[in-house]
Amino acid sequence: MMRELNLTNGIKTCIKKNANTPRVALSMNFSIARPEEYPGQYLLMNRLLLKGTKKYSSEELSAILDENAIDLYTEMKYDYLRFRFVALNEDFECALSILSDIIQNSTFEEFEKEKTKLKGEILAELDSAKVKVSDLFTKTIYKDHFYGHSYTTILNEIDNVTIDDIKSAYQNILTNSKKTLVLVGDVDTESAELVLNKHLNTLPASVNVESLISEPEFSSQNYVELIKDDAQQAQIIQGWRVASICTEDYPRLMLLNVILGASGLSSRLFLELREKKGLAYTVRSSYETYMKSAVFSIYIGTEPSNIQTSIDGFKEEIEKIKTVLVSEEELNNAKNNIIGKQQFITETNAQQANLMAYYAITDRSFDYQKTVIDALKQVTAEELLECANKYFNDDYVLAILKP
Repeated sequence: MMRELNLTNGIKTCIKKNANTPRVALSMNFSIARPEEYPGQYLLMNRLLLKGTKKYSSEELSAILDENAIDLYTEMKYDYLRFRFVALNEDFECALSILSDIIQNSTFEEFEKEKTKLKGEILAELDSAKVKVSDLFTKTIYKDHFYGHSYTTILNEIDNVTIDDIKSAYQNILTNSKKTLVLVGDVDTESAELVLNKHLNTLPASVNVESLISEPEFSSQNYVELIKDDAQQAQIIQGWRVASICTEDYPRLMLLNVILGASGLSSRLFLELREKKGLAYTVRSSYETYMKSAVFSIYIGTEPSNIQTSIDGFKEEIEKIKTVLVSEEELNNAKNNIIGKQQFITETNAQQANLMAYYAITDRSFDYQKTVIDALKQVTAEELLECANKYFNDDYVLAILKP
C-alpha cells in the first residue's frame, strides 16, 4: 500500500506500508537551487550537520543514536541534500524527533577540525592514480561549472570557506528548496502522517524555486594529460556529455552502458579489450546523471605501452555500436540485467525510500522506477543505434594519466 500526500508545509510525501518488516526507513531530500560559492563548501557543510545541535553536543547526539540503534546519515549530492534514517518500528518517532532537531538546529561545531580532516582525506584519495584521472576528467568535461568541483578544485579553494559561509549556504538550502520525503515500513499511513506533521511542521515550506545552476557548456578542450612519475600503469577515460534522467534517451543510454561496459564479464569492452586483446587490468563504462547534464564514459587501466592501442580499441567498439545493430539476444540480456539490478537495489525499506525520494526530487513520480522498467522493455535495436550516433561524436574529453 502506498499513499501520497503533502505535509502541512507542502513537503511532497509518500508513505509506503511494507508489512512485517521490523525497521522503518525515511529519506528526505532538499533540492539545491544554486551552485556553491567555493568548491567544497557544500561538502564541508554536510560533514558538519551531525556535529551537534542546540539541544545535543556531538557526543550526546552520537550516544542517543547508538542507544536507540538508529542509523542516521546526511549525504550531499550536486542536486540535493539528503537526510535519511533507519530505526526499529517502535523508535520511529524518536528518530524523527532527532532528525527534526538536526535539520533545524545544527550548530556546525568543529569547523576547523573537520576542514582539516576533509583536506587530509582528499589528499589520501588522490594518491590513487584512478582517482587522479577521474578528477582530471571531471574538471575538464565540466570546466568552470559546479559539477566540475573535483577533489583538486576543492583543495585549491576550501580554505576560502568560512563558518559564516557554511551557515549561510545551509540556511539558503533550508528555506529555498523543494522538499520530498518517503517513509517505508510496517506503518499505519494515517498515523504516520500525523507523526510526520507533528515533528516536521516547523520546517520551512517546500517551494518550487528556479534553479540557478546553469546547463554546462561543452568543453573546448578534448585532450588532457597528467604525468605521475610513480604510476605503474596508464589510466584512460574518454567521455561524452549525454542526456540525463528526464529524457526519453535515459533508458537507451542505460542499455548502451550495460552492453558496452557496465555488465562485467559479459560486456563488450571486457570481452574485446581484456579477454581477446589482453589490454586491460580493468575496463568499464559508466553513465552518471545529474539534473542539468549527464556523462557517458569509458575507462581502462592498462600498460603505458598500450595507451594508443587502448584508445583505438575504444574507437573500434564505439564505431561498432554506431554501425551494427545490437542482436536481439544481446539486447534482451541487457534489459534483463538492468531489470534484475532494479529489483536488487530496492530489496530493503531503506533502498526503496532512497530511490523513491530521489525520483521525486528530480521531478519524477515516486514510482518512476516502473516507468523506467516499462520504457526499457520497449527499446529497440534501431533506437540504440540512433542513440549511439546522436551522442558518440567528436565532442568528447579524453583524459590520460601515465608515468
